[in-house]
Amino acid sequence: MRNVNGKFGKFGGSYVPEMLVEPLKELEKQFLKYYKDEEFQKELAYYQKEYIGRKNPLYYAKNLTEYINGAKIYLKREDLNFTGAHKINNTIGQVLLAKRMGKKKIIAETGAGQHGVATATVCALFNMGCKIFMGEKDIKRQELNVFKMRLLGAEVIPATGGEKTLKDAVDEALMEYAKTYEDTFYLLGSVVGPHPYPLMVREFQSIIGKEAKEQILEKESKLPDYLIACVGGGSNAMGLFSEFIENKSVKMIGVEPAGLGLETGFHAATLTTGKVGIIHGFKCYNIQDENGDPLPVCSIAAGLDYPGVGPEHSYFKDTERVSYETATDDEAINAFKKLSELEGIIPAIESSHAIAYTMKFAKNLNKDKIVIINLSGRGDKDLYRMKEQLML
Repeated sequence: MRNVNGKFGKFGGSYVPEMLVEPLKELEKQFLKYYKDEEFQKELAYYQKEYIGRKNPLYYAKNLTEYINGAKIYLKREDLNFTGAHKINNTIGQVLLAKRMGKKKIIAETGAGQHGVATATVCALFNMGCKIFMGEKDIKRQELNVFKMRLLGAEVIPATGGEKTLKDAVDEALMEYAKTYEDTFYLLGSVVGPHPYPLMVREFQSIIGKEAKEQILEKESKLPDYLIACVGGGSNAMGLFSEFIENKSVKMIGVEPAGLGLETGFHAATLTTGKVGIIHGFKCYNIQDENGDPLPVCSIAAGLDYPGVGPEHSYFKDTERVSYETATDDEAINAFKKLSELEGIIPAIESSHAIAYTMKFAKNLNKDKIVIINLSGRGDKDLYRMKEQLML
């Protein structure tokens, strides 16, 4: 597992109040113990297959490929997971760990609501108390997922500070964890936060890359030329990228949200425009003011609307192992519509950022090149918003 003392190069670490130092050390100890445990892996594999529905397909998008008229496009269909996104891979793993640690209550944060739904789902499955912190703005724009969380028995708590989005939900979840860690497990949803969360979430999401590698070798008898995934916090991208890091022939591209345009300042392109600093207990690139405080960010995708990014992504930017590009709101909306029309697959607006960039990028590649896009979620949650945007 690539991680040295909780750091990826100079990034990561654990910059937390004294009261959280020991709980996080204990979490790391228990994760390292159980993740290698045969019985834990056996139970995890059972739920991956029987509950999540894995393996999901690596689908050749023939119509999209022909429309682009460039590289051959495959979609890793995380949208077909139970609950509709990659998030369930991580929540199943963490809740099995929480159960072994004797925790009875779960808290989590959510932006687009997919992590919240996945957390509420596993809490219902294992009969655990569940609190989900969600920005007041995101509650309004993701009503369907809020209803799902409440239906599953979770308490959804509005985060009313700051911009009322994902950053503020993380703030409140961390404050709650500081008060309740003795009997409560914080089920963090992305490869962000203090160590060991970036490591832990990456490992639970690595099933995406493991399957994709096996499937592309079976279909094409060679590795892909490019991997492309959207990046907010970065868990779906890291899940796909992680198994290909040592395969130097495979190029990787993370696509950040350019919002209304980089030149407008209304975006969440952290790796593209940010500076190194500390946010939510870890060091990464983040969008900050002259005092190092996080600035407001903007994206049509609630799941990408975050001023920081995973520390491993920050490391890969500096080492140039991964390239980071952007797509605007308008480009993502167009990609949302185009994939729906061409393939009969309605993508999450987050995933649509990766599709949008691929549509521009892949047309300039030779037809013998292979691109895998991580289709990280389905678009049910975005339909009301997209109906307004597309006026259909």
